[in-house]
Amino acid sequence: MTDSLAPTRPGAPVTVHLTTLGCARNEVDSEELAARLEAGGFQLVDDPADAQAVMVNTCGFVEQAKKDSIDTLLAASDLKVQGRAQAVVAVGCMAERYGVELAESLPEADAVLGFDDYTDIAARLRTILDGGSHHSHTPRDRRTLLPLAPVARRAAATGLSVPGVVTDLPEGVAPASGPRVVRRRLGHGPSAPLKMASGCDRRCAFCAIPSFRGSYLSRPASQIVDEARWLVEQGVREVFLVSENSSSYGKDLGDLRSLEKLLPQLAAVDGLDWIRVSYLQPAEMRDSLIETIAGTDKVVPYFDLSFQHASGPLLRRMRRFGDAGSFLDLLGRIREASPDAGVRSNVIVGFPGETDDDFGVLTDFLQQARLDIVGVFGYSDEEGTEAATLDGHLDDDLIEERRSTLVDLVTELMDERAAERVGAEVSMLVEEVTPGEIIGRAAHQGPDVDGSTRATGRPDAARRPRVGDLVTARVIGSDGIDLLAVTDR
Repeated sequence: MTDSLAPTRPGAPVTVHLTTLGCARNEVDSEELAARLEAGGFQLVDDPADAQAVMVNTCGFVEQAKKDSIDTLLAASDLKVQGRAQAVVAVGCMAERYGVELAESLPEADAVLGFDDYTDIAARLRTILDGGSHHSHTPRDRRTLLPLAPVARRAAATGLSVPGVVTDLPEGVAPASGPRVVRRRLGHGPSAPLKMASGCDRRCAFCAIPSFRGSYLSRPASQIVDEARWLVEQGVREVFLVSENSSSYGKDLGDLRSLEKLLPQLAAVDGLDWIRVSYLQPAEMRDSLIETIAGTDKVVPYFDLSFQHASGPLLRRMRRFGDAGSFLDLLGRIREASPDAGVRSNVIVGFPGETDDDFGVLTDFLQQARLDIVGVFGYSDEEGTEAATLDGHLDDDLIEERRSTLVDLVTELMDERAAERVGAEVSMLVEEVTPGEIIGRAAHQGPDVDGSTRATGRPDAARRPRVGDLVTARVIGSDGIDLLAVTDR
């Protein structure tokens, strides 16, 4: 916490609980909100039943995520009925995307706050708890808030509320009390997401995120490194660099090689053991970036590549680039630089106009690609996107049939890929220690969604590792995408 965010209201603090839905980027946003609330005199509590206010950081990406957000808000409103909570507040992507529409359709929520409310979140919540009213915003395309030219955005962003990219603190030397960080950790594990940018300049036909997250805005490298140091002080040993599009980092800072320069700076942070990069665009994967990820100390060889499909014509229809051949070539270059690299991706089936041949290209590609993890999504219309207006929409039953077929295929392929690692020596980050084993992740396994590594070792308690340690283990088996290993500790 910085001097700029010192508590502003004396007296007994009001308790507030933050529930976070969606991606790792939302986790960072929640921790910014937590810091601002704490600075405003609120006390954060882990259990919503103990809170006078419940704030739900919603996800507005796809239909299921929106449903989960609504269900969570309704569950929180039950606490009001029980006389426990005084207010339920919606924030996050869904709140920003729908604003007054969500407020009108969900009277159970006492307020719907958009991104523009984040810098004054404590005052907003105080007003709501004091019985005041809040008029929800009418959504707008947040891309219009910053100049079209990327290099002009940094100056224009001063004072603009961009979650995870703090713009209301002056640039310059950090205060003597520590790094200039507007964040309060809500988790306790040895890994933490670290936001490097917010927004997106791409125009993928199926995605509404740029309209409510805004244009791409990078954080200065000094802020990212300062926050990494602060995270290490909080017990973090791995930082997971997140953004809507990490391979574009620095385009608005005047240097397209900014990520290649940032990673060695992070590697120099004492106490930090692993650096992981997420959300890379295949079309932006330059050789220098592959070499930096594969060859920089502490940067794990992990490539989170957003392929989305493999049929060239269908990708053009999605407003994306590439095809099966170029993607396989990219994977070849990655594995030449780092033979044991982990690679994950997501794909969409049933996009308007997808033919049997297109689907066949995708299945053939996945069988050749040897990806560690593949997420499969069935297409659904998102309001405000170009794809919703396209002809050639497929029947829902056909989309589900293709999705189910592909899930079965990739489950088999991912299991096979994990089995290929049997016999390998891996470094693993310890996340849990039990009497019989240690549980963590190998370098090719990202947090939460890429499986785990479970290792047994000597029973000598004096030599057992602790959470946050890096240990070397030998893989002796696999269980689905999870690895089974042994270690000498």
